[in-house]
Amino acid sequence: MSRKDWTPEQVKLAFHLYCQLPYGRLHQRNPEIIALANLIGRTPSAVAMKLVNLASLDPVILASGRRGFSNTSKLDREIWDQFHADWEGLVLESNRIQAALEGDTTSDVEWLADIPTDDFTGETRTQIVQQRIKQSFFRRAVLSSYGNRCCITGLSEPRLLIASHIVPWSQDKANRLNPSNGLCLSALYDRAFEQGLMTFDEDWRVVLSPQLQKPEPAMKHVFLSIEGQQIELPERFSPDPKLMQQHRETVLISQCTK
Repeated sequence: MSRKDWTPEQVKLAFHLYCQLPYGRLHQRNPEIIALANLIGRTPSAVAMKLVNLASLDPVILASGRRGFSNTSKLDREIWDQFHADWEGLVLESNRIQAALEGDTTSDVEWLADIPTDDFTGETRTQIVQQRIKQSFFRRAVLSSYGNRCCITGLSEPRLLIASHIVPWSQDKANRLNPSNGLCLSALYDRAFEQGLMTFDEDWRVVLSPQLQKPEPAMKHVFLSIEGQQIELPERFSPDPKLMQQHRETVLISQCTK
């Protein structure tokens, strides 16, 4: 069964999972890989090999000297390009494919479990479910790329880590779910970055706004101590320099002029 040609739907599910797993967990013993293999009727080793093949298309992986496997297919490249052209559409499609294979009619309840309201129906319910699916994908993709550590401090407590959008969610629909539009930051630095109080230069070094350059003990300890520090870049999905330039030229400058 594992020798059958991969279908577009299967490769989409594989790439969807690839984005959310750390590179070091692309092996056949990974429970998520085993679950996907069972779902699509392939062996865990075949799925793991497909994920490593997909890694061979990742420029960051190649730049690090890790080559993966060289037998990527034309379909692998097509799916890679489709995701990068429409992250939001392909993430939602992958979830629909998975739900159909699972025969799942209750997954939306799980997504809504922690929302404090009695009931959602129709279009509103669908929108909320899709929003949660998209947010979950982006968080997992960004955090796994950074090894689940803040790129400034190395903090690894997941409850204090945020998948920060470089260009805000509301300003760039095309890159809302693009992992290269994300940074893994601890909650405090995420807030400062979101509010335009800090950014990163062309060499990925911390740049502070004037509002944070105050000689107060707390400012010195929390912010001035990291000024000029270079962030730890991810093992894949490098942050997009053009998107960071946009952050510097819009979010930071806008804050500095207030």
